[in-house]
Order: sequence, then structure tokens, then C-alpha cells
Amino acid sequence: MKVEAAYQACERITREQARNFAWGIRLLPGVKRRALSAVYAMARRIDDIGDGTLPEADKLRLLADARKQATAPDPRSGDAVQVALADAADRLPIPLSAFGELVDGCEMDVRGRKYVELAELVEYCRCVAGSIGRLSLGVFHPTLDAAARDEAEELADTLGVALQLTNILRDVREDLGNDRIYLPSRDLELFGVHLRLLDDGTLDPCDGALAELIRFEAARAWGRYDHGLRLLDVLDRRSGACCAAMAGIYAELLTRIAANPAAVMQTRVSLPTGDKLRVAARALAGRHG
Repeated sequence: MKVEAAYQACERITREQARNFAWGIRLLPGVKRRALSAVYAMARRIDDIGDGTLPEADKLRLLADARKQATAPDPRSGDAVQVALADAADRLPIPLSAFGELVDGCEMDVRGRKYVELAELVEYCRCVAGSIGRLSLGVFHPTLDAAARDEAEELADTLGVALQLTNILRDVREDLGNDRIYLPSRDLELFGVHLRLLDDGTLDPCDGALAELIRFEAARAWGRYDHGLRLLDVLDRRSGACCAAMAGIYAELLTRIAANPAAVMQTRVSLPTGDKLRVAARALAGRHG
């Protein structure tokens, strides 16, 4: 398969399935836009395995195969995603080993891991989202010395955790329906919350305790946004716009969740297209607040 066709396939996957990330990716110049689309397409492949309906053993086998494809993509495989990712990694310092951490996180999901303490949940978030932050940083490719690069990687990782914590709050009802609980059991106990679905498919508000817990977890996510967004200071304008747009859409989503926790108990909260466009335009203009 020709490299150009492979990139086109990855960009199509991104347009059709990225939803929130596509708004930031499209702000990048060509080489970086194609590279980040390849990263997203591989990440999507891994996520789809973890979220699929196959038996656990089959999922783990497929995840092992995906780990090899992602960390050592074969440019001669005929697989569009591997071809594009291999070319992208030749052009840019993309830390392909981070895909291994994404697979680790998906394996946690497949095995039904539960989280008692916040630190355990953050470990999971670093695997499934901090890894994407570090992969994206490789695509952005800022010119940094070793110490500054280490700091930038930590900021990218933290920003990824913030986005994943937002995802968890947004999807708490849907995840429970799939027998997944990400909120730490210590926090559930602290607030007196027992997550359960009512007969109408909505979450039991637990006499207002669930709303308080959601606001508490949102505040924790905000702290990570505040820290992680310092990454913008070391990125070039277009890369910074991409990062700010992706983070801005999730931050706007978190704002709405914190303002109305009851919404996530009833449905899947999302931003209208017009609001996503507004956030992306603001990011491109360099206004990130």
C-alpha cells in the first residue's frame, strides 16, 4: 500500500470517529496532521478491541497482536494504519513504546480492574490517555533540551489524565451499564454513593450525594487541566492551537458537567458542533481561556 493512501485512510478514520479530537487535529500543518491521524487510528484500533464484545481471552490475544503492530509497525504489511504510523515515526520522534501503555490500560478494562484509591485510577488514566498525550507531543516535536523535554512529557501526561477524568464523569452512567466503575470506591464510600441504575435507565442520585461527588471529581480534574495546559508555552503556534482545541473541548464539557451533574445521570453529555467550532477558532487565535 502506498503511504499517501495509508494516510488518507487514517485521516478518514479520524474524521469519522474522533469526534472531539478531529477539531484539534485539523489545525495542524500537513505532515503533523497526517502523523497524528495515524496515531489516532492505531489508538482507536486498540480501544475498539478493549470495548468490543468478544470473550476476554480473544480480546487479550488481539491486544497482544495490536501491541506489536503499534510499537513496531510494519511498513510492508499492507495495513494502512501500520504503513502510515511507520512513516510518521520515521519523520517525527513519536515514542511508539507509549502504545504499549495504552494496551496495558485496555487490558485493565478487559480484566475488569476496580479502583479503590485515586492513585490507582490515575495510573489507569496515564495508561489510556497520558500515553496519547506523550505520543501527541512527539508529533508536535517542540525543540527542547533534555530537561525541558522531560517536563513537557510530564505536562502532556497530566493533560491526558485530565481529559480521561472528564471522560469518566461523562460516561459514568454508560460505563455502569457495561459493568465498569472507574470512580474510586474510597470516594464512593466517602460521599455515601452506591452507583446503580434505576428502572428508567438513569442513575440513582442518592439524595444529591452523587452530584456532590461529581463536582468533587471535577475539581480534581480541573487541577490537572491547570497544570497540564502549561504545555502550550513550549509548543509552536499550530501545535499549541491543536492542543488547546482538544483540551478546550473537554474542559468546556467538564464545565457543563460540574454545573449540572444531573445531566450525566440521565444521558451522555456532549458539545454541539457550533460550540466545538467556537473552541477550535479561539484556540487558533491563541485565546485559551
